[in-house]
Amino acid sequence: MNDLKSPFRWPAEWESQAATWIAWPHNRETWPGHYDDIPSVFETLVTALSNCQPVHIIAAAGAVYEDATTRLGHCPNVFIHSIATNDCWIRDYGPTFVQRLDDRSLVGVLWHFNAWGDKYPPYDLDDAAAEKICRHLGAPFNQSSLYCEGGALEGNGDGLLLTTSSCLLSTTRNAGWKREMVEEELRLQLGVKQVVWVDGGGLVGDDTDGHIDQLARFVAPTVVVAATSHDSTDPNAPGLQKNVELLRSTRTLDGGLLAVHELPTPPPRWVDGQRVPESYCNFIFAEGSVIVPTFRAATDQYALDLLARLLPNRRVVPLDAYDLIWGLGAFHCVTQNQPA
Repeated sequence: MNDLKSPFRWPAEWESQAATWIAWPHNRETWPGHYDDIPSVFETLVTALSNCQPVHIIAAAGAVYEDATTRLGHCPNVFIHSIATNDCWIRDYGPTFVQRLDDRSLVGVLWHFNAWGDKYPPYDLDDAAAEKICRHLGAPFNQSSLYCEGGALEGNGDGLLLTTSSCLLSTTRNAGWKREMVEEELRLQLGVKQVVWVDGGGLVGDDTDGHIDQLARFVAPTVVVAATSHDSTDPNAPGLQKNVELLRSTRTLDGGLLAVHELPTPPPRWVDGQRVPESYCNFIFAEGSVIVPTFRAATDQYALDLLARLLPNRRVVPLDAYDLIWGLGAFHCVTQNQPA
């Protein structure tokens, strides 16, 4: 790796947060035949988050804004802004916030967004939302030349980043980019020092080409939870096990090893003939808490207990994602954290 310097640091998600950003749902095609229950899921999520920290909701003027306001406009700690979107996956198209090393001031990194390789046009409003959020905050922003999504990046706050080549090196995102070019851009924009490519395999049903926030997450600078399956009939199992082995063999820049804890995925489930990519890795941090998706599965309690053991100073808040996951993402996918 070269010695490229960056004036930025990307804080870990467990560090102090100023707020969470959410895009209010409205695209019925994201949950075909199952949309009507989704706004209530978001309402429950926002309520849980607002008990911990401020929540900013973006919604297009008109019916979408009115729905969000009717449901949550009365809640303290909830602020609703008129910003239009095509869909609700703000983790992927929202700004990735970094801090300047000299004064810790906030800077937004704006990735190019093309809906996971041009899968779901139109996406022009989503691609424009990050800049509007930064302008609302009065925060400076840097436009990256990389097509990327927030869910494709996982950092430990100490210069180590996890990602997958199936996302960032896909020809529908970054044709012509070499791995070294992507790493250089990530170092420049986020201040990371080491990029680890977790390329064992992803989840059947995941339409993002393998977002890392469904596969492996940091809970401390050298502690990772990784999705696994010990069902020999599950096509996810071999690739997920390779991810675990890769992570356990990774040496950090100081020569140490990562502590990797296996976080079993729920048993396979299909909705309308399509397998849904259920993973407990899609949890989110909030001040004093960690909000964990549950799937009405026998594995739910194990996941909650493991995260409680690894995060003893946080309240573990289970939230039902059984309906939400039909849109092929859970709580980390529909939120973006703003560091304090």
